[in-house]
Amino acid sequence: MAQAHADTTAHHGSDPNVYYVPHGSRWPVFASVALFVAMLGLASWLNEASWGRATFFVGLAGLAFILFRWFADVVLESVSGYYNKQVDVSFRMGMVWFIFSEVMFFAAFFGALFYARQFALPWLGGAGDGVMTNYLLWDGYSAAWPTAGPGDVGGSFQTIPAWGLPLLNTLILLTSGVTVTIAHHALRAGERTKLLVFLGLTVLLGCLFLFFQVEEYIHAYKDLNLTLGSGIYGSTFFMLTGFHGAHVTLGTIMLAIMWLRCAKGHFSKENHFAFEAVAWYWHFVDVVWLGLFLFVYVL
Repeated sequence: MAQAHADTTAHHGSDPNVYYVPHGSRWPVFASVALFVAMLGLASWLNEASWGRATFFVGLAGLAFILFRWFADVVLESVSGYYNKQVDVSFRMGMVWFIFSEVMFFAAFFGALFYARQFALPWLGGAGDGVMTNYLLWDGYSAAWPTAGPGDVGGSFQTIPAWGLPLLNTLILLTSGVTVTIAHHALRAGERTKLLVFLGLTVLLGCLFLFFQVEEYIHAYKDLNLTLGSGIYGSTFFMLTGFHGAHVTLGTIMLAIMWLRCAKGHFSKENHFAFEAVAWYWHFVDVVWLGLFLFVYVL
């Protein structure tokens, strides 16, 4: 019976008229619960609840375990020959829509930054129709960016120069975009050693970016008094760079997993969409950082 099932599976994987539908999975439900616990813990931690930090890490550990088991099932289905061209197209469409949702996610934060700088601050400073707003609420306030706002929330602070660590991190991410592209071409050419070397370099560059990002945050908090509580500038700065850093962390982990899968020979010249999906994601992360570097650090 097992042999018959394997033969049927292999046949379905090569038959363009058959679309593989996986069995019911418990992992989405478990992942939702773990994500809720992690976010509850994070929100509580930021609001200085004593149990928030521990709850966040418990939820994060649970989510990591669940995702590992979930994707292990997907990898097993892939290497077992369950997927055909129809399934491949579905995966590609799903990844496109996922990246589009990420574009909208960051667009919301960039939009908040644009609104604060181009509309809210001028109104508070008395520009245009905001003259009475300035007179009644913040008389004497002169709008300028960067700022902690009229109330000087969080006290005075200094900004991070664009031509130091931010520029270095820009060069690191741009280089990583080149190395992952070289790795992709090596995979398509069947050059295994070159693939592993350049994909490994991409992982190392991702780790290096995160190291310098942490160094930048430490410098901001300890030396510049630039914190998440530094008014509108501090909140937009850390929300944008922090969420981007989270995406780089996720991308680096995915690249490391791709390196392990390449080392195990899971991909062929023709069938390697998992690698392509991670490469798409990494290029997206690169592009977002260019926007951050320009609109947060330079302008």
